[in-house]
Amino acid sequence: MSPASTTAPRHLARRPRFGRPRRVFSQVLLMQLAIATGVTVLATGLFLAPLSAQLDDQAMRRALAVAETTASPEVAAALGRTAPSASGPVQAEAERIRRSTGAEYVVVMDTRGVRWSHTDPAQIGRVVSTDPSAALAGREVMEIDDGTLGRSARGKAPLRDSGGAIVGAVSVGIEYDSVHDRLLGAIPGLLAYAGGALAAGALAAYLISRRLQRQTHDLAFSDISALLAEREAMLHGIREGVVALDGTGRVRLVNDEAQRLLGIGPEAAGRPLEEVLGSGRTADVLAGRVTGEDLVTVRGHRVLIANRMPTDDGGAVATLRDRTELERLGRELDSTRGLIDALRAQDHEHANRLHTLLGLLELDLHEEAVEFVTEVVGVHRATAEQVTEKIHDPLLAALLVGKGSVAAERGVALRITPGSLLPDRLVDPRELVTVVGNLVDNALDAAAGTREPRVELTVRTEGRTVVLRVADSGPGVPADRRELIFTEGWTTKEPPSHGQRGLGLALVRRLAERQGGSARVGAGPDGSGAEFTVVLPEALDQPAPDGPVAEPGLPVGTGSPEEAR
Repeated sequence: MSPASTTAPRHLARRPRFGRPRRVFSQVLLMQLAIATGVTVLATGLFLAPLSAQLDDQAMRRALAVAETTASPEVAAALGRTAPSASGPVQAEAERIRRSTGAEYVVVMDTRGVRWSHTDPAQIGRVVSTDPSAALAGREVMEIDDGTLGRSARGKAPLRDSGGAIVGAVSVGIEYDSVHDRLLGAIPGLLAYAGGALAAGALAAYLISRRLQRQTHDLAFSDISALLAEREAMLHGIREGVVALDGTGRVRLVNDEAQRLLGIGPEAAGRPLEEVLGSGRTADVLAGRVTGEDLVTVRGHRVLIANRMPTDDGGAVATLRDRTELERLGRELDSTRGLIDALRAQDHEHANRLHTLLGLLELDLHEEAVEFVTEVVGVHRATAEQVTEKIHDPLLAALLVGKGSVAAERGVALRITPGSLLPDRLVDPRELVTVVGNLVDNALDAAAGTREPRVELTVRTEGRTVVLRVADSGPGVPADRRELIFTEGWTTKEPPSHGQRGLGLALVRRLAERQGGSARVGAGPDGSGAEFTVVLPEALDQPAPDGPVAEPGLPVGTGSPEEAR
């Protein structure tokens, strides 16, 4: 087995080497050799065909030139004063010219067509065997014809005396066999050149085919077709997005799952990545400008995990996994844990109060016990009523009541500022719960452990727009990081066991921008801590009715800490 075969897929068994070749290497080599041979033969034939005609033309022109040289006034004068004979001056001059030029014959004739010279003296005085009328009419003639000496290339010229009158003609013949011999003599050299070109072409074809053999792992065309079909089935059948990029950053391939996750279509292939996805973290991750493993990015309402692997040609292949449901479950788990923490805090508080109540009863202080129970129940009822008076949506109100218990256990004062009001006309209460829950959780984490820890929530409406402000007493956000904290995957906290952090604020901004709003962060009202402001223009389904509304200029944090208890 050859080394190339060891790299081929194991499920593709080798076929027998008999019969018609099936490997890409063999078929390409044979095709290239056939093409090179055909081109060489065609070029040789195309060269030989005009060469034969060219040699014929050269012989006829040579014969005509000799005839014109022979047809001199001296020969015409000798023709007029002598009779045709083998020893006459015309025969002597013609034979001299024939021997010096290598012509087959030089025939001088009079106007009757009678020969005055010939290679065979016996033919002198006889009429020529071919028609001399054209030459006797004053025209030059070039032709290949058969005569008494066989086939020859002929040239005929009129013979004129010193006065210009035609007194005869000169016919010169070049042996056609010599022309044929020149043609045959050129063939070996031509074939040598053609053979050299064919050998060079065959060597080049072999080298190219060997390189192709290494690149295709010595596979057959049918194997490559099967691999391509399997690749297409695998790429478009797996439940993981695959995006392939070339060396210039253009999308080379995007499978069905990647189209679904990224919200693009098959027309993305061949286009630059930034043109397809636009600017943002997703494009930065896929382009390799953000490096790392299991990078988190948000595309639309989906949370994606991306990994990127460079390829040898300068491109890359990126895989995408959908973590939207897992992230939702993780957030539900966080909410459940928060609820458990709230219940644990209330359990501790109720245990202490029960012990206090039990002690009052054992001391027979019944009136004090009744007052204690009444006070405790009233405080809890008052806290819930304070929330529901300002927040009319039940889901958001329940969220804030639960967050209040968690904040109390962590020693943070969570309060809703006076003037806050949210009517029960939310288009999508769950989105607002997501926004408020993320902002309050982050604020509690930032405020916990500080001096006089507090978190203040302001909710006001303007027409269909809801404006949220969450301020805390934490360390604040430096100015150079106020945009960075809204980036997917960016966090200063340790990741939880169920997943990754750095998504809450990214989702908040994404939800706000999807409604045409905004999310930003700045310093708190007193210059310390952080204040997040989220504007949701389409949060309410209709303008708020006349009645108590939030005062636009009311500062955040005018309530007392007791209002949050």
